Amino acid sequence: MGVVNATPDSFSDGGRYLDSRAALAHGLDLAAAGAAILDVGGESTRPGADPVEGAEEVRRTESVVRALATSTQLPISIDTAKARVAAAALEAGASMVNDVSGGTADPAMLPVVADANAMFVVMHMRGTPRTMLDEAHYHDVVAEVADELRARVDAAVAAGIRSEMILADPGVGFAKTLEHNLALLAALPELAARVEVPLLVGASRKSFLGRVLGDAPVDAREEATLASTVWCFTNGAAVVRVHDVAASRRAVDLLNVLDRATPQGMAA
Repeated sequence: MGVVNATPDSFSDGGRYLDSRAALAHGLDLAAAGAAILDVGGESTRPGADPVEGAEEVRRTESVVRALATSTQLPISIDTAKARVAAAALEAGASMVNDVSGGTADPAMLPVVADANAMFVVMHMRGTPRTMLDEAHYHDVVAEVADELRARVDAAVAAGIRSEMILADPGVGFAKTLEHNLALLAALPELAARVEVPLLVGASRKSFLGRVLGDAPVDAREEATLASTVWCFTNGAAVVRVHDVAASRRAVDLLNVLDRATPQGMAA
């Protein structure tokens, strides 16, 4: 899943793709680099980020979603916690909603997704982007995240979203400390077994990677992001959400070759 941030304040590429033409060009570049899904967002969810009005979020994303949906053959995802924004994007050609709140921020979200028969990503987060750092308290982070994600999956199914249309995201970096993030990544097979839907993981360029590398800045976290991609796919993730698609795509291609390798060498 390639990230298209149509925002002025993303932690990774703040403002670079706020203009809709730049966002479209970036999405097309990600598609050419091998993305399987394009995820368009109009509101930053970095720690401490200010909320964005729904109308402004629609303005930032709707035309980008429409252009990408008509210019590529890829599924387009809308990264939003607002039903209004999701509905506009689905009407414009999106087929997936990626909700960092797991459908808790807006009670209309689950019915909107169900009515559109769209894919739905339920992510784990406590609090909001402005408050989540104060919510990072767990007795057993793996068990609690798994149970809370499972509850959101059940809520989505109860609202009419088919289970095969749901992905679960453990929410790396959202109301999690460095230790919590590492514990969740180490426990991906357990999480997948407990949640019982495919996992999507977004670790790309996040601050915990910088801390592991000795406080590396955002633009020096690509090697760590690539390592996380390989780790996630070899430990049961179905999708990884990344900013640099080309590197992760090449890594996945190699993993696929290794999966087919035999004692005689490369399989056909």
